Amino acid sequence: MVRLPLTPAEVERGQRLGALLRRARGSRSMLDVALASHISPETLRKIESGRVATPAFPTIAAIADTLGLSLDAVWAEISRADRTGEDQSALPVTRHPSLVS
Repeated sequence: MVRLPLTPAEVERGQRLGALLRRARGSRSMLDVALASHISPETLRKIESGRVATPAFPTIAAIADTLGLSLDAVWAEISRADRTGEDQSALPVTRHPSLVS
């Protein structure tokens, strides 16, 4: 399967997602968050660094759940700059109770 190149907007959205997840992770280790999310630490590292700009939805859902982030809040924060053209690097992290009991 041939994968189409990402648009600059998709790359920027991936970078914003990575920054959001790094802020939400705070002082927790990458290893702890990755293992709790049932993904590899390498996958989390690539997402946080923006190298994987369009990770699979279940992957983001698992990380968001581990970090206590609402998927609605994640989407709103990473797509806000698409609508406004503003730098969103200083956005606060919005947390919610766990998605899964």
